[in-house]
Amino acid sequence: MSDDTQITVERTIDAPASEIFDVLSNPKRHPQLDGSGFVRSEDQGDRIQQVGDVFRMNMEGDHMGGEYQTDNTVTGYAKDKLLAWQTAPADTDPPGWEWVWELEPQGPDSTLVRHTYDWSKVTDTALLQKVGFPLVTEDQLEDTLGKLAETVSS
Repeated sequence: MSDDTQITVERTIDAPASEIFDVLSNPKRHPQLDGSGFVRSEDQGDRIQQVGDVFRMNMEGDHMGGEYQTDNTVTGYAKDKLLAWQTAPADTDPPGWEWVWELEPQGPDSTLVRHTYDWSKVTDTALLQKVGFPLVTEDQLEDTLGKLAETVSS
């Protein structure tokens, strides 16, 4: 599902919410989940434990001229239910796009995972033109959910 300022995908994954949250809250695991191909490695950051935590990732993409880093500031946290962060080029304030993960248990070993890429809070028109939102496609988000499912089932 998508509109002009966000894309949301969802999938039921055969794993408990706690196991999925354990993977999502560990930035070291993010490169193996990324369906966009931009995330290369975790640079600094511990397991996400609360709103306000920041983790830095090593990235690569033509839209930024090659290699770059991002700082990701946690904006939503509810253990085993919600994880969200806003992304910004390293050492800058977040310009408004956000990644949101919502987990809804469907039983003891099954979880509906909803993943949203939201750029509705980006107000910088030059940035909107430069980045060309959405930078990540619905298919790439679906691929991320597939990789998450493979990760927790292996």
